[in-house]
Amino acid sequence: MSKPTGSIDLMGTLKGSLLENFYPAGWDLAKIDACCSNPPETITERQPWWNPRFTPIPCATLAEFDTYMGHEIAMQIRKAREAGRKLALILPVGPMGMYRWAVYFLKEWGVKADHVYGFNMDEWSDEEGNTLPPDNPGAFRFAMEDAFYGPLGELTVPENQRHFATKDMLPTYAERIAALKKEGAELNVIFGIGRVFHIAFWEPHFAAEFATDEEWKQQTHRLAAKLHPLTIEQNAITSFKSRTTLVPARANTIGPGLFLQADWIIGGCDGALGRGMQWQGMSLWVTLRYGPNRWIPSSFMPTLPGRLFFLQELAGPLVAECN
Repeated sequence: MSKPTGSIDLMGTLKGSLLENFYPAGWDLAKIDACCSNPPETITERQPWWNPRFTPIPCATLAEFDTYMGHEIAMQIRKAREAGRKLALILPVGPMGMYRWAVYFLKEWGVKADHVYGFNMDEWSDEEGNTLPPDNPGAFRFAMEDAFYGPLGELTVPENQRHFATKDMLPTYAERIAALKKEGAELNVIFGIGRVFHIAFWEPHFAAEFATDEEWKQQTHRLAAKLHPLTIEQNAITSFKSRTTLVPARANTIGPGLFLQADWIIGGCDGALGRGMQWQGMSLWVTLRYGPNRWIPSSFMPTLPGRLFFLQELAGPLVAECN
């Protein structure tokens, strides 16, 4: 798919610009644009490749989004406990508001989480995969302890069942999760969607390293992953109050060999910025409409059973607006 040369937009002005080789080589920009050109009211229309049990759920407000998503997490923990089975959770740091509500519901119901095994999906790193100390406020481990494990109090996940994406621990995730599944555990993957359509920090440009989707799907993790510049800027905006210099250029991350194993997914898109602006509308539309493609990691998530909660305003219309 292509647009006429000379159109005054990205595709018509890309050649010879500073962005000519900036975007991942496998992206079809015209197809991405087409995904974003659908009427907002059609965003939940089912697509042929969606799992029959995959459902996108619009939320009118951020408060509604946080509550719904937190309830879904808590309900999956409760259901697993009532069924007498263990539950492995792959957990993100972003979105975060749902954890307060997950804690609220679990406390309200009196549901212990000692059958839960938590696996944080990623963590900032240096070029060797070393991570921040756990007491550093910028560390994802610090955020998880502060938002979820700590507030659960007596109901919390035991410390030896909390796993973080460190240089030593991340490579053991696949074996640990496989062992839990062998014991009858289910795997839930909780996630957000990146500006460049990543899941965790599994970036789109990694696709170039693999000859086939099947080879790509076998990758369980990566230490010191090189992040795309748009991922750096996304995090500067969403986590570091615009201060790009604080954002690491690398991270440890799980890969599709783990997140595509999910028995149930719980996704969230809450990327509104205020004044009518947002950063996540394109990410949401492309995830739902592009079709499975390893250059668009999030495009595989609708092929799995579960729910994707999103702010209704992200549906658009995605049009130019001076504000």
